[in-house]
Amino acid sequence: MIFALVGNQNSGKTTLYNALTGSNRHVGNFPGVTVDSKAGEIRGAKGHFVVDLPGIYSIRPYSSEEIVTRDFIINEKPDGIINIADASNIERNLYLTLQLLELQIPTVLALNMMDEVRGNGGTIDIAAISKLLGIPVVPVSAVKNEGITELIKTAVDTARNRALPTVTDFCPSGPFHRCIHSVSHVVEDHAQRIGISRRYAVTKLIEGDDSGFIGRLGLSQNELELIEHSIVEMENERGLDRNAALADMRYSFIEDVCRLTVVKGRVSRERLRSEKIDRLLTNKTAALPIFFAVMVLIFWLTFGVIGSFLSDLMSRDIDLLASFVDRGLERYGMNPAVQSLVIDGIFAGVGSVVSFLPLIVVLFFFLSVLEDTGYMARVAFVMDKLLRGLGLSGRSFVPMIIGFGCSVPAIMATRTLSSERDRKMTILLTPFMSCSAKIPIYAVFSAAFFPGRSALVMTSLYIGGMFVGVLTAMLLNKTAFRGKPVPFVMELPNYRIPSFKSVVLLMWEKARDFLRKAFTVILLATIVIWFLGAFDSRLNFTENSQESLLAAIGRLIAPVFRPLGFGDWRIATSLIAGFSAKEAVVSTLGVLTGAGVSALDATLPGMFTTVSAVSFLVFTLLYTPCIAAVATIRRELRSRLETAAVVVGQCLIAWVCAYAVYTAGSLLR
Repeated sequence: MIFALVGNQNSGKTTLYNALTGSNRHVGNFPGVTVDSKAGEIRGAKGHFVVDLPGIYSIRPYSSEEIVTRDFIINEKPDGIINIADASNIERNLYLTLQLLELQIPTVLALNMMDEVRGNGGTIDIAAISKLLGIPVVPVSAVKNEGITELIKTAVDTARNRALPTVTDFCPSGPFHRCIHSVSHVVEDHAQRIGISRRYAVTKLIEGDDSGFIGRLGLSQNELELIEHSIVEMENERGLDRNAALADMRYSFIEDVCRLTVVKGRVSRERLRSEKIDRLLTNKTAALPIFFAVMVLIFWLTFGVIGSFLSDLMSRDIDLLASFVDRGLERYGMNPAVQSLVIDGIFAGVGSVVSFLPLIVVLFFFLSVLEDTGYMARVAFVMDKLLRGLGLSGRSFVPMIIGFGCSVPAIMATRTLSSERDRKMTILLTPFMSCSAKIPIYAVFSAAFFPGRSALVMTSLYIGGMFVGVLTAMLLNKTAFRGKPVPFVMELPNYRIPSFKSVVLLMWEKARDFLRKAFTVILLATIVIWFLGAFDSRLNFTENSQESLLAAIGRLIAPVFRPLGFGDWRIATSLIAGFSAKEAVVSTLGVLTGAGVSALDATLPGMFTTVSAVSFLVFTLLYTPCIAAVATIRRELRSRLETAAVVVGQCLIAWVCAYAVYTAGSLLR
C-alpha cells in the first residue's frame, strides 16, 4: 500500500517522514525544505510505502507544490493519506485537512508537536476531534519519535479496511448547504465515471477551478448553466462570492471543532523569545547590516580560520600519500605512462581537489545552523522589500540562498514559486550565486595572489555575484519579464536550538556529494585531460605538454580569453573542463602545470598578473554553471532555446565583466 504524506509547510512533515521510514533526509527549520516528492518503505510494515509530498496550505493549485500534491493524489490514487498538522497551530492546519476529507480517501490525522501543546498547558480532546472530523486522529511528536508506532498501525488498518472519512458536509444548513446539494445531484454520475469523489467535484465546480478537471467531467451546457444558476443564487442569498463563501464555511466548521476540543495553553516561551529576537533581526534599519555581518563572519571563520586550517592539514596528508605512492610505483618498475596517470593525473587532479573538502563542510555547518535556528526564514522576509524593487518577491531568496551550496537543488527549489514569471526570473538569476564547487578556485587564487586575505576575497566574490544578479534582475524586469511579483506569504517559524542530527546530516550530505563528484565527474575529466596532455597527435607519449593534443585544442580557444588577461592555452582548457564541474578548473590546472593543486600558489604567479588573476576570478564567478545545472535548467524551463540563451548569456556577462575588471585594473596600475 502507498500513503501520501501531506501537510502544511514547516509542520514537521520531513521529520515525520524520517521517523516513518528510518530515512535521513535533511530537515530544516525553514518553509519549503521539500520541493519534490520522495518515497520510502515504512519501518516495520513491509510492502507499505509513504510518499513525502511538498508542504502546502491548500490543494487548490496556486503553486507548483500544490500542483505536485494534487496531481499525485488525484492521478496516483494512494491507498491512504497521512495528514500531518501542527497541533500548536491547529486552526490554520485544519483548513487543508477539510480539503483532504472531500477527496474521500482513507485518511489519518497526525497531530504533531503535541509535546509542545502539553508543555504550554494546552490540551486537545483526541476522541472528540476524531469524531467531529470523521477520521482517526493520532497524537505524535515526530522529533521525539512519540506515537509513531500507533500512527503506522492506524494508517495501515484504515487503508486496509477502506475506512473513508464519514464527515464531508461542513455546512449542515443554509444557502451554501442547498447549493452543494443541488450541484451534487448534477455531477454525481459524472464524478463516479472518472473515479473522483462527488464532494471534491462539487468544490472544484464552485471554485471555478478549471485546470482541465471540469472538462474531464463531461458536463453538458445545460448542466453547466444549472450549476452556475445554483452558485449565483447562493451568492445572492449569502452576500458573499463563491470563494469567500466556501472559505467561510470551512473556517466556521474549524472554529466549532476547536471550540469543542481544544484548550489553548499559554503563549509558548519559544514564541515570546522569537518575538523579542525579531524586534532586532527583522528591524527595518538593522536587519540587512546584521545579515551581511553574519555572512562576513561565516566567511572569515570558514576561509580564514577553521576551514583553511583543516584544508591545509588534509592537503599535507594527500601530498605525503602521493609521494609514498610515487616511490612505490617507481620501485615496482611501473610503466611510466601508468605512473604518470596515477601521480600527474589522479593525485594532481582528484586528490588535490579533495583537500578542499573541509572548507565546504565548515561552510555548510554554519549555513545549516542559520537554517535550523529559523534565521534564514527571517532573511527571506527582510529581503522581500529589496527584491520587490527588482521585480521579485522574498520567496525568490530561498532558491538563491540554496544556490550558495549547489545550483541544481537551488534551481529545483524555484518550483515553490507560484508565478511562472517569478520562477523563470529566479532560475536565470540563481547561477550568479556562487556555488560551493567554486570554493577550490577561490582558495587557490587567494593563496597565490592575496595571502592572508582569503576571507576578504571570498566575501567580495560572493557579494560581487549577488551584485551582478541584482543588475541582471533590473534589466530583465524592464525588458523580458515586465510585471509585478506575486505577494509574499511565509510563516516565520519559532527560533529553535539547532538539531545536532540535522546539522551533521547536512554536512554529511555535502561531503558525500562532493566526494561522489570528485571520484566520478572530476576523475573522468582529469583522466581525459591527462590523456590529451600526455599524448601528441600521433598518440605518442610525450613529456613536452606543448606538443600534446590538449595544447593544440587549447590554442584554438585561447584567443577568446586573451583580452581578459589570460591567453595561456592551459587556462583556456581549464575553463572548458569547468563545464563538467567547477572543481575541475583547479584539478586541470594542477595536471597541466605538473605541479599539482597544492603547489599552484607558487606556479600561478608565472601565468597571471594580479590584475589578470582578479579578471579570471570574476569570469569563473559568473560564467555558465556545470553540465548538471544546465540540464536542470533545461528540465525546469522545458525549452532548449531558452536554456541555450541562459548558457550563452551567462558566458557573455562573465566575459564583459572580466574584460571591464581587467581593463580598469590595467589603467590603474
